[in-house]
Formats: sequence, structure tokens, C-alpha cells
Amino acid sequence: MASGQNLPSSFQLPMNKRFNIIHLSDLHLGGGYFVREWGERVVEMVNSMQPDLVVISGDLTTEGHVHEYDQVTHYLKSFQVRNQLIVPGNHDARNEGYVIFEELFGTRYPFYENEHLLILGVDSSQPDIDDGHIGRSNYPLITSRLNDPKRIKILAMHHHLVPIPGTGRERHIPTDAGDVLKLCVDLDIRIVLSGHKHLPWVWHIENTWLITGGTATSQRLKGRTYPSFNILTFADNSFSLHEVNVITGAQQVKLSAPV
Repeated sequence: MASGQNLPSSFQLPMNKRFNIIHLSDLHLGGGYFVREWGERVVEMVNSMQPDLVVISGDLTTEGHVHEYDQVTHYLKSFQVRNQLIVPGNHDARNEGYVIFEELFGTRYPFYENEHLLILGVDSSQPDIDDGHIGRSNYPLITSRLNDPKRIKILAMHHHLVPIPGTGRERHIPTDAGDVLKLCVDLDIRIVLSGHKHLPWVWHIENTWLITGGTATSQRLKGRTYPSFNILTFADNSFSLHEVNVITGAQQVKLSAPV
């Protein structure tokens, strides 16, 4: 794990206040690798946890077709969570799927805020291309949305900004990953949530935790890994990261750190 200097935190949640985020990624509905039983288990577990927010970091579909989006719409209605922040992945942008995504979800750049947190989702996909790209034209949006020094700042996207070990030759990292990383450091963005590689991983650069989620409901797994999703819990001036095994329901603490 690469890490930089840990600076004193300027954020603090009240002692009696917790905020829980469920981070899902790479559902891939509509394809042959989607496992209905795993999808049902994810819904059951998430609803029982009653999180404050669900973040889905892309690849809801397999090929971006309208019938796959119909399945996605039906599936998401099963979640009894009011607040959902969803960004598209490269599979969702195929076959003009990005147009359908906007029709269903309103925007490819969703935003959530409360008294203590700011969370911005950005579209890192490009139509019919697997490579990632944020784009300089979107840097002002990131800056304007995540420029409050008194609140915890989180950025969500599909593509990972730093290569993930054990996932083969790196081909899909965003073409402007370096510039986006610098923006994260300059804005003091504490967490970046992503997916794409179907393998959970955490990097730490300066004060930013780069958290990549695995696939929650697809058999497109790496080696003998298992379908999973993340739970992020914020309390006081720290947060914890738990990885949930979808098959067994077991939770593993992956990280506990100041925020």
C-alpha cells in the first residue's frame, strides 16, 4: 500500500452520529455472468443494513442495451434506500447506453451533500471505448462541488486512478489520471470510490484513500475471489471500511483511519 503523510483531520462528526455508505460496483445485469441469487442477497443485505446512502460506481449493465437498463430499473427498485448516487461505467456507455442512462438517472454527474459530507459522481466512461477519461472540461465542476474545507469530500467514478495488482496488463486507467489525482490532493478529497477491475483494493496517496470495489453480482471474478461490496462508516473524525462477501455474508475489516 502506497501512503503519504497523514495530516491532522479538520473534519469531525458528532459523537452520537454515524453515516453509512454502501458501495456497490460492476453489477452487469443483462449478461450471462450475472447471478440472480447473488443479486437477491445483495438487496437483502443492503436493506437490512439501512444505510444512509448507496453509491454504485458503474457497469450496471453488460452492453448498455435498453432491455438491460429495464432490468436495472427493476432491480434498483428493490433497494429500500432513499439516497442513491449512481455513475455509469464503460459497459453502460456502449451502444448509446449513456443516453439511456441519462434518461433514467437524470445526470451522469450526480451530487449528494449533507451537513458533514460532499459526494460527487463523475462519468469516467467514453462511448464504446473501455479506456477511462475524466476530461479537463469537468475539472471546474469537481472544484466547485468539492471545495468546502469544513466537510468530508468524496469522489465517485467507475475507472480506477491507480493500477490494481493482480488484474493483468493495465490498459483502461483514465488517460488523465495524473491530473485527476493532483486535483484530489489539491482539493483535499479524502476518498475516491471506483470499480471496473472486479477486484477490491485500497491505495493511499497523500491524504486520499483510493477504494476500488469488486463486482457484487457477476461471475466475472479474478482467480478464486468472491463477489463483494463495501461498507464505509463515518463517525467522529474517522471512518472504517468493511468488505462484505456476498456468498457468505461475512464482513472483513479492510481499513480504519482518520478522515
